[in-house]
Amino acid sequence: MRYRELQTDAIFYLRENDRQFNHLANQKAIAEKLYTIAWNSGDAQQVFVDGIGVEFPGASVIPLMINQRFAFERPEDIIAFQFNREFYCIIDHDRDVSCAGFLFYGVVDVQVLQLSELESRSFHNLLQVFREEFANDDHVQGEMLRMLLKRLIIKVTRLARQLILPAHTGDVEYDIVRQYKMEVERYYKQQHAVAYYAGLMHKSPKTLSNVFHKLHDKTPLAVIHERLVLEARRLMLYTDKSAKEIAFELGFDEAGNFSRFFKKMTGMTPTQFKQDRLLPAAS
Repeated sequence: MRYRELQTDAIFYLRENDRQFNHLANQKAIAEKLYTIAWNSGDAQQVFVDGIGVEFPGASVIPLMINQRFAFERPEDIIAFQFNREFYCIIDHDRDVSCAGFLFYGVVDVQVLQLSELESRSFHNLLQVFREEFANDDHVQGEMLRMLLKRLIIKVTRLARQLILPAHTGDVEYDIVRQYKMEVERYYKQQHAVAYYAGLMHKSPKTLSNVFHKLHDKTPLAVIHERLVLEARRLMLYTDKSAKEIAFELGFDEAGNFSRFFKKMTGMTPTQFKQDRLLPAAS
């Protein structure tokens, strides 16, 4: 099911029982710049995100960014909510949903969020309301769908906070981590030092380190490094750019520095990574 506003180019999809979803995911989601909230309504399967397999249990949800390529082992079991920025901008509405830098943007690891039995029933009930609204073709349909999507995003954000963050995490610390990741997402190709982002946020690097230590298992520097590696992998997987071109695109002065950094982070040189991806699968 699709809703589209021609005057704004706002797009919202509800996908169910779609065996072609993987094909659509790698073409339309990238071309139309769609955020995706995918819900596995069947048994456990794998999802491949940027070429890496991730276990996707039944009754679980994963948020996926606009620049992630993904494919599901059994796409027919996936219920997906997809929308572009024109339909609902999570940054403009951050005060409402508080998910930027946590569910989307600056998030390197795929977040698999397991639903409880009670949460699963709640998701099924919300899905039914979405279906009913898609059947109402009137002038307020778009606003109703936005209200429902906002409710869905808030539910997923609450679930992620419960599952990922330590108990009693304060909003101040939560917002600091989210803002840091958003700033890294904005400038990681040009700025590789924690001190730069600390300055943007009017915090000291030590303060950022303390907050991440309290809330997160990564350091602020690791967030920058993992974002650089993620983008390097994407560029090597999906473009024909050379290691030298990728190095300069990611802000490295010398290709050799990039190669050493990539090997330290992944255990492979860029050349080895590309060759490994070109090897035929074992029979």
